Amino acid sequence: MERFETEEQQVEAIKRFWKENGLAIGIGVVLGIGGLYGWRYYNDSQIASQETASTSYETVVASLNADNTAQAEAFVDNNNNGYSVLTALQLAKLAVDNEDLAAASKHLQHVATHASDAAIKSVANVRLARIQNALSEYDKALSTLLLVTQDSFKAQVSEIKGDVFVNQGKFEEAKAAYNDSLDADENNQLVKMKLDNLAIAVNG
Repeated sequence: MERFETEEQQVEAIKRFWKENGLAIGIGVVLGIGGLYGWRYYNDSQIASQETASTSYETVVASLNADNTAQAEAFVDNNNNGYSVLTALQLAKLAVDNEDLAAASKHLQHVATHASDAAIKSVANVRLARIQNALSEYDKALSTLLLVTQDSFKAQVSEIKGDVFVNQGKFEEAKAAYNDSLDADENNQLVKMKLDNLAIAVNG
């Protein structure tokens, strides 16, 4: 470290330091203050945006019914957040209730694409695969099921695979899939029934 014999030398050293580094320090201070202000502005904007989205969601849900889906669909199309995902899930349920499987498929694809929560993605993909199977889109259904990797959905995934294989006439694959489903959930009576019906169909 440089040593100074007199106060005069110290003062001159300080002056020299500020002359050489003052601009950079000044810019750093300005940027620091600006960054702090920007961060606060960003946080305030985020909070305001979330409050607006929440209010819009409540308005949309209050008016949502089988005969009035236009506002909800517009909300989903114009937003990319958790509220649009929840709205799309409700639209999918309404579409299934109205037996409009194509619309239900569209809404569930939105959820599967935009949901940030892994469990919600899995729920959407499981439901989507069921609908794709019902629409005879068997390859799509099997591809969709590959996206569901959480162990808690293993029984459902295997059951749907079995349903797809039955519809494709692949009875051995269907039997294996149903057995996998029962391995994951041995108390599923519906799958046991499907397995029994499959045996009857195969053996005549």
